[in-house]
Amino acid sequence: MTRYVIEGARVFDGEQPIGVRTVEVEGTRIVAVGASTPSTAERIDGNGATLLPGLIDAHTHADVETLGQALRFGVTTEFDLFSFPHAMHPVRRAAAERTDIADVRSSSVGLTAPGGHPTQLHGGLNDPELPTVSRPEDAARFVDERIAEGADYIKVLIESGKTLGKTVPVVEERIVKAAVAAAHDRDRMVIAHALTLDATWQALAAGVDGFAHLFIDGPATPELIEAFLAGGAFLTPTLNLLASLTGRHLGADLAGDSRVTGRLPQPWTDNLSREFNTLPAGNFDDALAAVKAMHEAGVPILAGSDANHHFGALGMAHGASLHGELQLLVRAGLTPTEALRAATSVPATTFGLHDRGRITPGARADLLLVDGDPTSRISDTLSIRDVWRSGTRAVQ
Repeated sequence: MTRYVIEGARVFDGEQPIGVRTVEVEGTRIVAVGASTPSTAERIDGNGATLLPGLIDAHTHADVETLGQALRFGVTTEFDLFSFPHAMHPVRRAAAERTDIADVRSSSVGLTAPGGHPTQLHGGLNDPELPTVSRPEDAARFVDERIAEGADYIKVLIESGKTLGKTVPVVEERIVKAAVAAAHDRDRMVIAHALTLDATWQALAAGVDGFAHLFIDGPATPELIEAFLAGGAFLTPTLNLLASLTGRHLGADLAGDSRVTGRLPQPWTDNLSREFNTLPAGNFDDALAAVKAMHEAGVPILAGSDANHHFGALGMAHGASLHGELQLLVRAGLTPTEALRAATSVPATTFGLHDRGRITPGARADLLLVDGDPTSRISDTLSIRDVWRSGTRAVQ
């Protein structure tokens, strides 16, 4: 069984910096932090670097290729938030068997109205017809079908198309409520796609557990923040996406970083450099202020990129965009340490994955070693020296 120690590195344990510690790994697990180490173990020099838990991207749409790309950037787990089961089943098998791609969880397809989002985005992709729900009494069947497909959680899409430039039918509020009730009866969380204030209020009224996006059509009010807190809802703001929708072109800045271009295939660098710009009237500064206000009020914030498995999500790329999201969370007002929690311990706890997101004995050896100190300068997360998934060193 493989045994090694990483020594001389500062350690961020998923919650806080704990100083320079020696971390020992045996097989797939961390077995000691800060303890004396056996003389026979392989030594890995971490001087001048910081050791982090492997990063968790709380909003993606994944395939095998993009999971490999994510791992090169230190993303060891992704939460897929809409994929067809015929495509996701082999991806999940590969992620369970291999250590050269990130691990993945999935919602399978999301609940939408007939003709609703994301059908307007799927032209030419040869995707199968989406299952839809048009009556509340059919919501439980939809949930059961997704669970039978292996869904770890349920997604509902409350989207008029306004933010993406094409109006589509919106799922009825009573259907959303019925789906949430059915999912909760079956011990599944429900995550809402909601990019407007109206959709956000509808999702909160239905009792969803969290949000896959932040709204982009107005500021956060005290009443809305209180509703988040009352419902215990978490937020994955996907600031990368909101920047792309509002034409802020922040992906292009990330694509110009040599630490990104050295790890990202050219087609993905090109996609990262583009943007939707379908909602130029949206106020990105309001979105940053909303994240700050919600975080300060105690709403759990998760880092997610909304990177897709094809080139339709303009301004995003697997792996790279999660680092961009961390930078945007800091720009919104989180400290670097708080932003790192949003990509490690907070999503792990929120999704019940208690074996990752922290550097502690017994945890999976999903690890990221970076030069510098991202607890002081968040952009240092991109200065990648080494990545391990389940104890196996990734090829860099």
